[in-house]
Amino acid sequence: MRVPEGNRSGHRPPEGRGERNMKIGIIGAGNIGGNLTRRLTALGHDVSVANSRGPHTLGDLAEETGATPVRTEDAARGAEIVVVTVPLKAVPDLPSGLFDEAAEGVAVIDTGNYYPRQRDGRIAGIEDEGITESRWTERRIGHAVIKAFNGTYAQDILDRHRPAGAPDRMALPVAGDDEAAKRKVRALIDELGFDTVDAGGIDDSWRQQPGTPVYGLRAGTEAVTKALAEASAERKPEFRG
Repeated sequence: MRVPEGNRSGHRPPEGRGERNMKIGIIGAGNIGGNLTRRLTALGHDVSVANSRGPHTLGDLAEETGATPVRTEDAARGAEIVVVTVPLKAVPDLPSGLFDEAAEGVAVIDTGNYYPRQRDGRIAGIEDEGITESRWTERRIGHAVIKAFNGTYAQDILDRHRPAGAPDRMALPVAGDDEAAKRKVRALIDELGFDTVDAGGIDDSWRQQPGTPVYGLRAGTEAVTKALAEASAERKPEFRG
């Protein structure tokens, strides 16, 4: 998304801060990554953003938001939260040791989805072993992840955030095994203007994969909780390779 020309002469002022600003790395500057960069910088966080084409291609986003464009290898340096938002087929190409210089206790958010027919091709580790998409990602990047934003429309990150207690506030499912990291991610999502529902551990994260009732659901906590409970572990044919 490009902002109107009249708004591109400078960085937007912070729209309000949480208890403190954090250093956040975002790997992937597509629809989700780009809009998270916009919102997180607007909240006053120190955001570094990377993509597969290099920092020289992120000039417009940096100018618009004040985020720092970096190489993928440097995106997690000093970060308390890192968002990995790349196509699943690109996960094995991420640099090794990606989180070696991250802050202690870094929370890694995985927004990824497996689209075998539409984009990623068949991934044997997911289909033959029957593991969740995020468990497969964990094994490739060598770090525990928190699955969030995978079923969220990118534009909703900009347009549908609401203050706490608003009757039309959306809720997002969040899954992960590291409870401390999950709390950190849920607090960030709350700051972004959305409620959260604990969707269990990473082995339970199939409940929010593509084709499940919660995927793409724009609803509050009660409806999201119900949708997670109604999910089937059987992957739909259109999401099998």
